[in-house]
Amino acid sequence: MKNGFWKKMLSVTLAFVMMTAVTACSAGSEPTGAAEKGSEAAAGEAEAVTIMMGRQTLQNPKLPEGDTYENNAYTRMLEDKLNVKIVDEFEANGDDYDRQVSLALSAGDIPDIMKVTTLDELQELYENDLIADLTESYESHASDYLKGIYDSYGGRALENVTFDGKIMALPGTNADSGPSIVWIRSDWMDSLGITVDEDGNGCITVEELEMVAKEFMDKNPGNAENVVGIALASWLTSGDPDGTYSMNSLAYAMGAFPKTWYEKDGEIIYGSTTEEMKNALSVAAGWYRDGILDPQVGTRTWDDITALLANGQTGITFGTWHIPDWLLNNVYALNKDASFQAYAIEDADGKVNCKHNDATNGYMVVSKEFEHPELAVEIANLFYDELANSSSVAQEFPEVAKYMEDGVDGSTRPFNIEVNSYTSLLDDYKDLKQCLDGEITTEEIRSAEQRTNAAVIGAYLEGTEDATGWAKYHSRMKGVNLIYELTEQDLFSWLTPVFPQTTPTMETNWANLEKLEEETFIKIVTGVEDVETGFAQFVENWNAQGGAQIIEEIAAQER
Repeated sequence: MKNGFWKKMLSVTLAFVMMTAVTACSAGSEPTGAAEKGSEAAAGEAEAVTIMMGRQTLQNPKLPEGDTYENNAYTRMLEDKLNVKIVDEFEANGDDYDRQVSLALSAGDIPDIMKVTTLDELQELYENDLIADLTESYESHASDYLKGIYDSYGGRALENVTFDGKIMALPGTNADSGPSIVWIRSDWMDSLGITVDEDGNGCITVEELEMVAKEFMDKNPGNAENVVGIALASWLTSGDPDGTYSMNSLAYAMGAFPKTWYEKDGEIIYGSTTEEMKNALSVAAGWYRDGILDPQVGTRTWDDITALLANGQTGITFGTWHIPDWLLNNVYALNKDASFQAYAIEDADGKVNCKHNDATNGYMVVSKEFEHPELAVEIANLFYDELANSSSVAQEFPEVAKYMEDGVDGSTRPFNIEVNSYTSLLDDYKDLKQCLDGEITTEEIRSAEQRTNAAVIGAYLEGTEDATGWAKYHSRMKGVNLIYELTEQDLFSWLTPVFPQTTPTMETNWANLEKLEEETFIKIVTGVEDVETGFAQFVENWNAQGGAQIIEEIAAQER
């Protein structure tokens, strides 16, 4: 890359990067029906089909000025290709969106297409006969490539949305995201001469993590006030595998799987109540006593920890492979010399404990009253097959190519779900690495998104001070690289959780049980309660206040 190719590629615009003579669609069937109407519409022969949507939004999607969720490069592409116009019946973020869905469900009047976030909501929509059976539409209209994506999950993806033999939604897929990664300021380690992971396998021990935290506190390479060794959010643990800002990395290394249901020796276990969890809390309590753990751990918010990182008050954090894209980039924004290295914490046997995700995440449903249920499948074909595999995005849809280059969030597409094959993360990484190593050309990269990533990462490696390039380099070439190397070395030890539907006792007791857990864990870590007696009392209270009954109800589901 010494010839400046990547700089030239980025400066000439992304169109030069991805230009080819053929627009790839898939190895299977092409989108039909509305796609043909789109061609007719270009000749003025058909009116656009309007779809009323329920849209789940994001607080900061990075949309360019003037664009909205309802009117952006993706929706304009949809109108051009399929002659479909999106009108948002409602749009909201987070809990507000879930409330909008609940209101629509209660009224028995849902938009033509909307996203639901849980299988419980999907079940309720089905039982109330509000959503369309998509079986025929899927079988007749889904491209072979789209079907292949769902098939890559061994039947688990479509099984989650199949009721009485009928496909009742298009699921978002949820490939495994790897371990909860420890991100450490590598520029600080270099300046202080700190060495970890001497065997180069990407793993560090709990003791190495403690050593780095102490060195950062003692030497203060960020020249900051109120230095913090390790900062954790007040909730301490997370049910998500990555557990950003949580102690999941430590818990997994101790063999604990907090906020996780799983089966062991024929019994349902709740991971937060195990002996391994007590041991992990004991280690965290030791950090607190030794001053390594943030003294304000019980009150730190998400924004607080983000600020600690950006201000150089701490150089260690925890999270998934992609947090450089949307979180650690805040550090780079204030310090162009900042860099991070990704590590996994190994257990006593040198393994990295990790748990599988559920196969699905988010579900697109179609109202039973909507006259064109097949359009849901054709929209999925367009975005998760044709666009994903196109080698001429910049030529055909320069607006979309610019979105990819600028990192506009994928939630701005008509369907706020991800649909990727089970192996897509590592497949994309291998393409990207081969391209950056000069082994294949940009045009040979299979994914349009990764072709964009190759451009911005290549330019960053050539010396361009670009925040997107920095973020993509860290997330892909460090975060995903770690997952790839651990996979190649067979260092993962996987747990397959149980993913229960909400039980009757969960509905009435779960909020209090979560509160009990989080409050008790903070008291244990900060020394307000003794580890042994405090944890034993927590387990007793948890079982008595509904936990034991929930376990029985989940066991009944599994039978």
